[in-house]
Amino acid sequence: MEKIEYENWIKQAEKDLDTAKYNLEGGKIDSGVFFLQQATEKALKALYIKKFKKLFRTHDLIILSKKLKAPKKIQDYCKELNPAYQYTRYPDMPSMENLEEISKDLLNYAEEVLIWVKKNI
Repeated sequence: MEKIEYENWIKQAEKDLDTAKYNLEGGKIDSGVFFLQQATEKALKALYIKKFKKLFRTHDLIILSKKLKAPKKIQDYCKELNPAYQYTRYPDMPSMENLEEISKDLLNYAEEVLIWVKKNI
């Protein structure tokens, strides 16, 4: 059962990444960025499940990446992606103003995290 569970998490991470790209291309930047965070979170959780045989319940990408002993570059990407969960929840956040500008970087970061996770599963 453990194998199936982490596989389901990584499949959902890939679907969320596709959803993020679709939304970003369609000009729905806030939704796209939200799904980038979700894709990253689910990918990290897939690896966590694979390594530790249990789910760690958190939305904090920084904590997840540290618990997985991710390389500094991956942890840095997680620091950038972490607030994306809040961008769509709190539209008065200052970072909402430049969300479109940073969305391409966030997409690259999420893709890099997924690549790293897949290499380590």
